[in-house]
Amino acid sequence: MTRIAANLLLLLVAVIWGSAFVPQIHGMADVGPMTFTGVRFVIGALVVTPLMWLEWRALARSGRPLHASDALKIAGLGSLLLLGAAMQQIGLMTSTATNAGFLTALYVPLVPVLAWILWRQLPHWSVWVGALACIAGAYLLSGAQRLAIVPGDLWVIGSAIPWAVHVLLVGRVADRMAAPFLVAGGQFAVCGLLALLWTAGFEPVSWSGLQAAAWPIAYTGVFSVGIAFTAQVVAQRYAHAADAAIVLSSETLFAALFGFLLMGDRLTATGVAGCSLIFASMMGVQLLPMLQKNKRVHSAPHPAPRALRAAGAGVEEH
Repeated sequence: MTRIAANLLLLLVAVIWGSAFVPQIHGMADVGPMTFTGVRFVIGALVVTPLMWLEWRALARSGRPLHASDALKIAGLGSLLLLGAAMQQIGLMTSTATNAGFLTALYVPLVPVLAWILWRQLPHWSVWVGALACIAGAYLLSGAQRLAIVPGDLWVIGSAIPWAVHVLLVGRVADRMAAPFLVAGGQFAVCGLLALLWTAGFEPVSWSGLQAAAWPIAYTGVFSVGIAFTAQVVAQRYAHAADAAIVLSSETLFAALFGFLLMGDRLTATGVAGCSLIFASMMGVQLLPMLQKNKRVHSAPHPAPRALRAAGAGVEEH
């Protein structure tokens, strides 16, 4: 897969994720948030199961079977996925599709910040500015336009933390295991089963409710989980990290677009300013380090040709 093809695949992921906020909201009119999360991630795991089986057999034939430690890593990723998805789903009970789309994207500046905290990888100076800008944008989007932040917005903001940790770890695990489909499907299964265990003990479920929410659950399970999350893992093996973050951050714009088209979401001028500030900060976090690096490369003195250097040293070089 070429870099351009990988970026186009990531753009498709962003479109699917952005469109999924609307069915996620509609589906909870009939089922609880953990029920919705559990069923859709189990469906996502089933979608990927044939690819997981083929990959498992390929690893066995090549003498690279998975080990118990690999299963623990996948379980950890699934737990992070559950935290992020469940908090987001609970937040959508009172938040809007537009707000949730932008607030979820707060994980973008969090990723390099957490990388510095966990692994002492010092981020570019623009990260700190971008993080503060995202906080200000979140206030304008969720607070200033309604004079009070609703609980759903806080849940969605909180979900950015497990999303960020998940983004940090999933690439490392997938690279070391060389098994993107097993990583993707395995984490879906862990997330879905844990959510359903919670549902069995604490959330009422009815067959009529599941039937009424069937289409939203099916759409988010097949497309948002099974296709989009898996495509992200695959595409990021070929796309540059900065390209991937920029393309995936467009999920926020698609969330606002689908919220406008399908749910009648509207933003005041203050809300638009908040959206713009969050999006600009995400772009800056990714683009400024690249621009600075390119500037250093172009401004560096070019070495003299080998023949001239040799002549200057009094030695002829062939």
